[in-house]
Amino acid sequence: MLASRHQIVLMAALIGCAIVSSPPARAQWWSHKPADFEECADLAEKAPTKEAKSAALSECNAKFAGRRKPGGGYAYFDFMQNRSFDIAGPNPTPEEQRQIDEQYTAYLEKQRRSRIAAAFAARQQQLQQQASLKSEAEKAPPNTAGIAKPHASASDLKRVKPAGCPRDSFSCEWPRLSESLNDLKKALFGSPSSKSPRPKQGMPG
Repeated sequence: MLASRHQIVLMAALIGCAIVSSPPARAQWWSHKPADFEECADLAEKAPTKEAKSAALSECNAKFAGRRKPGGGYAYFDFMQNRSFDIAGPNPTPEEQRQIDEQYTAYLEKQRRSRIAAAFAARQQQLQQQASLKSEAEKAPPNTAGIAKPHASASDLKRVKPAGCPRDSFSCEWPRLSESLNDLKKALFGSPSSKSPRPKQGMPG
């Protein structure tokens, strides 16, 4: 029991020494508490060195989010939305911050819909271009330059009636009648080339 009390007293003494020997907390660099960013920045400009001035301005930015408006009041600029919001004091109140967050949510939704609409429009344009190219290809005449035209036979030429012949004219109808007679002879007597040659009779001795 005595040993434990002795340890407690010793520990308390060590803590007290540490408190006494610790450096004092750094006092604020301003002589009086500024009301807003502009007043804080004016005080920062009086810092003795450039490094101290830069550090003081950074502290002002962290402490005050709003900026004075020329006509009175304050404005808060949200760089995520790239727009400003009117606020009552040098910093947004919880209610004002909630409204700013709601506007940011709506902003993100609008951006998402804009991207979807742009992608849909681009796809529609691509489909229209493909349909236009297909329609033009279907309307184009086929390339027949390399296709050889069939030659008309002699019999076909005979059957062709001259364009200037009058109807029922003997001179125009005769080639067709002559061809019909030749076909009839072939059917009755056979082709002359198909008949076997007559044997030559020998001269009597």
